[in-house]
Amino acid sequence: MKLIVIALGFLGLMCSQLAAQDLRVATVTRPPFSMEQNGEETGFSLDLMNALSEDLGKSIEIVRVERFSEMLDLVKTGEVDAATANISITAQREMQMDFTQPIFESGLQIMMPADALETQSIWQAILSVELLLAIIAAFAALLAVGMLMWFVERNKQPYFDIPAREALFPAFWWALNLVVNGGFEERVPRSRLGRVFGVTLVLSSLFIVSVFVAQITASMTVSAIQTNVSSINDLHGHVVGTTANSTSSAALERRDIDHHTFDDLETMFAAFEASEIEAIVFDAPVLAHYVTSHPAREPRLIGPVFSRDNYGIALPTNSPFAEDLNLSLLNLRENGTYDELIQKWFGMNSGF
Repeated sequence: MKLIVIALGFLGLMCSQLAAQDLRVATVTRPPFSMEQNGEETGFSLDLMNALSEDLGKSIEIVRVERFSEMLDLVKTGEVDAATANISITAQREMQMDFTQPIFESGLQIMMPADALETQSIWQAILSVELLLAIIAAFAALLAVGMLMWFVERNKQPYFDIPAREALFPAFWWALNLVVNGGFEERVPRSRLGRVFGVTLVLSSLFIVSVFVAQITASMTVSAIQTNVSSINDLHGHVVGTTANSTSSAALERRDIDHHTFDDLETMFAAFEASEIEAIVFDAPVLAHYVTSHPAREPRLIGPVFSRDNYGIALPTNSPFAEDLNLSLLNLRENGTYDELIQKWFGMNSGF
């Protein structure tokens, strides 16, 4: 009986110590989820963590680190009791740590500067280098064909019976009419070689015109493609950036889109502002916050949110705080605190 009393007393002592224990919470700068403003730790995730600690009757100690991977490593090794920011719940992470129930539904989005989205006018497309080269090639081909017919027919009919210098335009005009109208009836080739050559040109004129039109269409289409991005599938050929070892990097890899990776947001956004990258693929709410707070290059969010996922509070495996945190999250949803934080930071009624 005495042993039972001692055991119960020891258990009660442990429970009281656990209840009074501070929560060491790792985080990384990811506005608007976690950031420092005027020396104050703030952001949706940290405000939510403060509300949870108040509901649980605990105090929290914030451990801010430089890199996202460093924050997760602290959780894996058990050096902190939890981690919060914009941490996506993934199968790979679930094998290395535990998570609370989701605290926010998010996804990925594309951000590009406004000047990269300006579509070209019809005159810009017409005056493009590709189209100019195609026109020059067509003129050169017509002149070459006309002069070849002049060489064959120069002693056979008056139209071509002129010196080479004077025959340049008549020969070009003859070839142009041959391609467009099928030739001049009054300028029918008279030599056997000239007739064979003329018939060959007439039969191939349709192909020649088709190639020329296709070249023009291709140059204008490529120009349009290069200036219009509406989804992740349009990013092939663009210089894209995201953070290393992130869900956004994995999404780009699944679509075989080449991209540059950065260790942190600050470096990535600096590269974006310096025009070192054309587009960023990252968490939609983080990009939305950047758009509203960094108008330097007039960034724009492109297309709908895709690859939706949920954020959660990361915990060490078999964390003793998991159940208490989940119950407290339910309490905050039921008493309206959660919706108040969502409205404060995102201006909407719910994160789900």
